[in-house]
Amino acid sequence: MHSSSRAANRVLLVLGLALLAALLTLDLASVAPNRILPGEGVSLWAWLGPWSASVWAFPLLVMAFAWRGSARALVLARGVVVAALALLPWVLAAFAASRVPDASSQARVTLGAGFWVLLFLLLMCWVELHARLRHGLWLVLLPLLSLGLALTQGHLESLALIREYASRSDAFHAALRYHLLLVSAAVGLSLLLAFALALAMRRFPSLRRGGFALLSLIQTIPSLALFGLLLAPLAWLAARYAWLGELGVQGIGWAPALIALVGYSLLPMTRNSVVALDGVDPRVVEAARGMGMSPAQVFWRVRLPLAAPVILEGIRITTVQAVGLAAVAALIGAGGLGTFIFQGLGQAAMDLVLLGALPILALAVAADSLLNALARLTRRQPGREAR
Repeated sequence: MHSSSRAANRVLLVLGLALLAALLTLDLASVAPNRILPGEGVSLWAWLGPWSASVWAFPLLVMAFAWRGSARALVLARGVVVAALALLPWVLAAFAASRVPDASSQARVTLGAGFWVLLFLLLMCWVELHARLRHGLWLVLLPLLSLGLALTQGHLESLALIREYASRSDAFHAALRYHLLLVSAAVGLSLLLAFALALAMRRFPSLRRGGFALLSLIQTIPSLALFGLLLAPLAWLAARYAWLGELGVQGIGWAPALIALVGYSLLPMTRNSVVALDGVDPRVVEAARGMGMSPAQVFWRVRLPLAAPVILEGIRITTVQAVGLAAVAALIGAGGLGTFIFQGLGQAAMDLVLLGALPILALAVAADSLLNALARLTRRQPGREAR
């Protein structure tokens, strides 16, 4: 038997206390008369008055269920967290409606530190509960559907972030497409080159030390420095060979960004490919040869499928890294979502920074989740059913 104190989920208890502290001390949002003037922070106390005490129910319920620690209590805690995440957009909508009644006015609502801390802590609660319960991943759709409903019905139009998007929607969509294209091209080229390098290193082991040393050296060069190193050679090539200039190869733009992203991606992808191919059980390979398979058949039908999960891990690491590094490429005229980040920094407009940063974060999380799920799928042995 376990006492309640021993069964308590201490992580959720700490997160619940942090949620309560954030609700009590931090501003939910700020209201500015226009885009230029700074806003005035508003806390839940100032907005709801005595009714703000009702908001305490969420962290208090999370802590109560965490204290019990049973499976049923954790399921109930997850329901509370999902409900809080689903209600968060509507809390913002109600706040905006009370502070900026006319959606066409110049006033705008900027998300405050309290909102971001609450969102972060609620997501940490979700991660902890998902790790404990391992079921109900579909519940994450409820907050997303709630957010989508609030957006489509126009309840969040007073948010500064939404207004920045509305005024730059065409440029945002073009930047998003360009960002995805640049990352996809970098990951695709890296996969081809890394796989070729891995095969060469397996065939000629003497290449491993020098090859990995060179790839490690590239990995240690700061991104801006690497962009600068590529500027002069690419500009010289474009000036010397006209057909390269016609393709858009020059010292700035997509060419140095693509080369740099490929260079940064080669080390993790090559290392994972070599480790994966070398890690296949020799007995399985011998069994395949004993069945009369040719070397090519052994590679494509046995070695590569067994190595696929580790190779996919390398692709996952590379993709997430490329999504973030592609933002820095905006400094050399490569475009993408990083353009909004640096424009916002130059104008001291944090909502414009978020317009570029939040989609990058979402892309990185989506790529990590999808490739991680694909890697888990390839690890399943034939005939093994999930418990």
